[in-house]
Amino acid sequence: MKTQLRRYATVLAVAALSVGTLAATAAEAAPGADSSAVAAANNGDPTLTDVYIWATDVNLRSQPSKDSPRLAVRSQYWLDAVCQTQGQYVYDPAVGGNSWWTAVQEFAGSDIAWVNNLYIRGGEKIEGVPDC
Repeated sequence: MKTQLRRYATVLAVAALSVGTLAATAAEAAPGADSSAVAAANNGDPTLTDVYIWATDVNLRSQPSKDSPRLAVRSQYWLDAVCQTQGQYVYDPAVGGNSWWTAVQEFAGSDIAWVNNLYIRGGEKIEGVPDC
């Protein structure tokens, strides 16, 4: 139930950001979230995919580019995936290269950050994560 409420709050925050304004915080949305309003705001799909960063010291960026500002660094960490898109190609001699990036959130209402799919379990393009 707690995870479902967290996901509902995340969906509300992402929907608000997509129209240019953040209408509710996670604290306001989660406790009294009306499930029909949440479903309507997200076209009936209130779920996000959990993804796991398997590597250590992975940069979370402001855009899908290794040249964009670093927002955080995470190691072996679970995040909520919002969507994925192709961005700047990243090459790591230890694991290969990839141009797919996933938009992630640490928790409902948190800022969106981007991580290259090289460092997320699931391969080049992560199954279950929609395209942006």
